[in-house]
Amino acid sequence: MQSFSAITVLALSLLVASPAKHTAIKTPPVQKEKGWTALFDGKTLKGWHSYGMKTASPAWFVQDGIISYDKEKRDKSLKISQDLVTDKEYENFHFKYDWKISVKGNSGLIFWVQEDSANYKQTYHTGPEMQVLDNDGHSDGKIIKHRAGNLYDLIAGKEGVTKPVGEWNTAEIIANKGNLEFIVNGVSVLTTTYGDDNWKQMIAGSKFKQWPAFGTIFKGHFALQDHGNEVWFKNIMIKKL
Repeated sequence: MQSFSAITVLALSLLVASPAKHTAIKTPPVQKEKGWTALFDGKTLKGWHSYGMKTASPAWFVQDGIISYDKEKRDKSLKISQDLVTDKEYENFHFKYDWKISVKGNSGLIFWVQEDSANYKQTYHTGPEMQVLDNDGHSDGKIIKHRAGNLYDLIAGKEGVTKPVGEWNTAEIIANKGNLEFIVNGVSVLTTTYGDDNWKQMIAGSKFKQWPAFGTIFKGHFALQDHGNEVWFKNIMIKKL
């Protein structure tokens, strides 16, 4: 009995000392900073929908705390791009997000979008864009003002700031009472004013001149662009100014 008891005690002690291991899949926490509001909860697309739709296109989905895009899942019956837009509109803000693009990929972050799909067929008919791009792999990378971090087709930004394709970039847009600044990976890549004569002249000399409402209303929705290429977004947040 004594040897049996000793073996039993030893076995029990080993169980206590070596608890069973459980593998858990953890969703990356949503980044929290003082004064900032998260626009993406890391788990769902709550607060977002596709342009001109009541819900999000199936092309957009959440996986491992990331908003992902897969063109194979998009609603092919719709002719327009199925950009993912915020439910709410914003004016005077500091907006921050992380993006990663696929090889030869193209996407963008469009802001001041006026959601009126009857009059404006696409988000970019009203909203300017911060370009998201594989500079080396996509043909747009060869065009000045079309590279990652540029104010698309309007202003070229500082070069050598974005990371190689497949790596995460942190981008920021500050729009406040006529002043606009783009920041990529902590570096200010461009600044300008909006709404003045120079702003209007830039638009008149761009591809956006064909849409009279483009860049004329400085309050609107944010949009993640459906450009038909895989792209990923996370840590999307805003601070109202």
